Amino acid sequence: MTPLAWSLAGICALLIAINGLSMAIAYRRLRRRGRLPPPPAGAARISIIRPVCGIEPYVEETLASGFALDWPGYELIFCVQQASDPIVPIVERLIAAHPAIPARLLVGDERVNANPKLNNCLKGWAAAESGWVVLADSNVLMPPDYLQQLMAAWRKDTGLVCSTPLGSRPEGFWAEVECAFLNTLQARWQYVGEAVGLGFAQGKSMLWRRDMLDAWGGLRALAAEIAEDAAATKLVRAAGLHVHLVDSPFEQPIGHRRAREVWGRQIRWARLRRVTFPAFFAPEIFSGVLPPLLAGCVAAGLAGGNVAATGLGVILLFHGAEVLLARGKGWHVSWPWVAALLVRDCIIPVMWVGAWTGAQVVWRGNRMSVEEKPATPATT
Repeated sequence: MTPLAWSLAGICALLIAINGLSMAIAYRRLRRRGRLPPPPAGAARISIIRPVCGIEPYVEETLASGFALDWPGYELIFCVQQASDPIVPIVERLIAAHPAIPARLLVGDERVNANPKLNNCLKGWAAAESGWVVLADSNVLMPPDYLQQLMAAWRKDTGLVCSTPLGSRPEGFWAEVECAFLNTLQARWQYVGEAVGLGFAQGKSMLWRRDMLDAWGGLRALAAEIAEDAAATKLVRAAGLHVHLVDSPFEQPIGHRRAREVWGRQIRWARLRRVTFPAFFAPEIFSGVLPPLLAGCVAAGLAGGNVAATGLGVILLFHGAEVLLARGKGWHVSWPWVAALLVRDCIIPVMWVGAWTGAQVVWRGNRMSVEEKPATPATT
């Protein structure tokens, strides 16, 4: 073999090894979904803020799940920007159907930066009456022990507990692609980061100690970045604390997805990661199978080997590890999902280039630039 062939073969082997190691770390860190026992009667009261906007797949089920939590004292605060939003009648119906659970719907909007979700949540933070506050997206399917899982992840050095979204119930091939992005790619690497002391916040579910966040400016402090989870990560680290993750992520039922929807969501997140954590975003070009596949096939060709067999072997090693992780943790696995892994990995380099060359995103119908100068939050 020529020196170039050896170098390319080494790159291929290194990328496959890194991929396998990340799977092993995530597998060890994650737990299969179990159910924790109910907390004692004197458990801390918790406020759950759920920003809502528009109708999403399974939204009535995901919102209703918040009324069936196995926790002795909690309140639900739904936040919507406009009274005319079609989600309002659903929320009002759920509140009326569960009179035993303290719940209310707050309407209004206060703009502190370009992030519509953060703007929507501000009134909920002001109204929350508890020392512990959860910010939970409307598409999070909360298990009965949702609050136990979040509280169990809190440690002495914790500043924030989060959960990544776990894609489930995909309907159609592009929904499978969405699951391929969410589960064994993004969730996996987020758990790897936490395992090595580099926990990153995830906005799907965020458990805060109110006194801690208020000491750093309250929820308005998260306006320091275009993405509230990026701001949360930097704030927690500045406080000398860590972001921790629940042992098993909470489901997000995906439903039907179109290719355009998947691309729009993924390019938005990629551009947000690029602008908030560029040094961590840069290596994402190597996160899919294409770089080791290309390196391995060229090395095989230069060495006179079987290029097709080499390519197949690289794909089986790379994606086989993802299948083992998903099956081992009880996550969604299907034959279309296996095919979606390859489609996802073909999207990654295009998305990576698009993240560096563009700044415009559409977020809940709002067009904005991820490079918009962040607000200077007021401190308390």
